[in-house]
Amino acid sequence: MRRPRTVALDTVAVAPQAVDTQGWLLLDPDIRGELGGAVANLYNFKFDRAERQFRSLRRRYPHHPMPYFLLGLNVWWKMMPSNFTDPKYDRLFLAYMDTTIAQAKRRYDADDKDYEACFFLSAAYGFEARLFGERSSFAKASLYSKRALNYLERSREANGLSPEFLLGQGLFNYYADLISEAHPWLKPVLVFFPKGNRMLGLQQVRTVATEGFYTRTEAKIQLIDMLESTREKNPAGALQICAGLMAEFPDNAYVQREYAKLCFVTGNIGPGEAVSRQLLDKINQGLPGYEATSGRYAAYYLGYYNQFIYHNLVAAKDYYLRCIVFAEISSQTQQRYYAYANGNLAKIAVQEHDAAAARRYYQAILDHADHSLPLRAEAQQYFKPRKKK
Repeated sequence: MRRPRTVALDTVAVAPQAVDTQGWLLLDPDIRGELGGAVANLYNFKFDRAERQFRSLRRRYPHHPMPYFLLGLNVWWKMMPSNFTDPKYDRLFLAYMDTTIAQAKRRYDADDKDYEACFFLSAAYGFEARLFGERSSFAKASLYSKRALNYLERSREANGLSPEFLLGQGLFNYYADLISEAHPWLKPVLVFFPKGNRMLGLQQVRTVATEGFYTRTEAKIQLIDMLESTREKNPAGALQICAGLMAEFPDNAYVQREYAKLCFVTGNIGPGEAVSRQLLDKINQGLPGYEATSGRYAAYYLGYYNQFIYHNLVAAKDYYLRCIVFAEISSQTQQRYYAYANGNLAKIAVQEHDAAAARRYYQAILDHADHSLPLRAEAQQYFKPRKKK
């Protein structure tokens, strides 16, 4: 059995016993026992099962923000595999988060020490801000980010009550100094908040990933992003966490795709090839969450392995062409794997003295690739007139 958590009271603004937690579903062990399977179903992409379980919770607690937030999170994970390129779930997701906010605000207005309400307000506003940012609605994203940070600051006093409360604080601490650079429209918001602490934020997210219940998997997803970044330069650490998640949730398309990417980056060819094949197979089966974005990643990796590891150019060309098709049907032709698939096909065409194919692939790079990619210069060079000998 897990040993009881010891909280150092000098690090907590409010001692746990000083807060009335009656009616807090986040801390209710019976609710945790009931929802364990539902949360697992959510992250294993068994969305219909998870939704039925969350709706059951809503029938019993219609005025609590928790069931609406979980229903919204269920929709959020339907959006994750496409990298939020498909807006078809936006309205449903925002409806659940708006209802979460309304229910939590009602509780907070009745008791401004209801830190559970603060948790849901901060989380729901934060998720909405993220979606508005993805949709380039920067005014709304800025407004909702400010509201999320306001309630995050208020909920800090409950950090010692449960690791669930630490995730938002950890993410803010870790990313605070980067947010204004990546999202300059948030600078007016951040000026009112304390500076972050990268190492403390990383430690806090690790704590949630180890000790959290509802937020454990979200914390691990965030840890993967942190560790594989150029900031931490620890893709091997990210791969280890991702492998654990993949074993726990074998039908999570996003986690499998991340695992395939990390294997590719770290040179773990055998596992990377195997999971890439699994991704394509599950796309063919039509499993939830397995769609063109994951196919673009997997097909590119398999093309690369066949070209440079196995020297099987026939298979390499087939996979690169599949990568291109996946990118085109999902309108993601400006992504790098699309450009590199065309670039590698062009190189193979030159090697095989197929000038027409080489021109076609290099032209696709000039038509779609980001101007910062060195591959554009290669394509431009190919089309320069050649001096006759």
